[in-house]
Amino acid sequence: MSTTSMTHSAVSPAASVSTTLLLARHGRTVWHAENRYAGVSDVPLADEGHAQAEALGRWAAAHPVDAVWTSTLSRAVATAEPACRALGLTALREPALRECDFGVVEGRTLAEFEAENPARAKAFRVDPVSYPFPEAEDPRTAAARGAAVLRRIAAAHHGERVLVVAHNTLLRLVLCSLLSIPLGEYRRVLPRLRNAAITERRMTDGAAALLSLNVPCG
Repeated sequence: MSTTSMTHSAVSPAASVSTTLLLARHGRTVWHAENRYAGVSDVPLADEGHAQAEALGRWAAAHPVDAVWTSTLSRAVATAEPACRALGLTALREPALRECDFGVVEGRTLAEFEAENPARAKAFRVDPVSYPFPEAEDPRTAAARGAAVLRRIAAAHHGERVLVVAHNTLLRLVLCSLLSIPLGEYRRVLPRLRNAAITERRMTDGAAALLSLNVPCG
């Protein structure tokens, strides 16, 4: 063996193994029509949400998926069920994937809150992280728990493709956190994640790359 080849072999790093996370927001709920904040409230899927879940299941059956993780809230579990059925998998339920707690705005619309507290609603619109809703979970705390659990899922599934069904605000905060986007910009940069659409992200040694955003399944 030549000296050159021996030196190259000695300094070559071990190959990194990536995990693909297929992030999906749950299907449409009965509160979507009025745009009410669901948060930690356990709101069921609407008929349209169940149809979106079935479309996600058909998508999963046609694409490689090795594992399914969900939030513990029923709207996320129900959205993942058709995919689990199609793949012959059992969803792993993770409390840290739950939606943010929206405090006094749970079950209400932003317009209703604005009518009651216009100054606080205006501050939220400008910077939702520095001025979250009263009694709400700190968005920075939510982003940290969401990012930590996605890193843990990625580490547990090296080289695999994992479907993760969670929630709109949590996933937007996590995407910003892992992509080094200021958290206070999450509503502007990512106005919404579509229900039961796929956002594909690659995780390699804890670092994240965004491969696609809001790809419809139906």
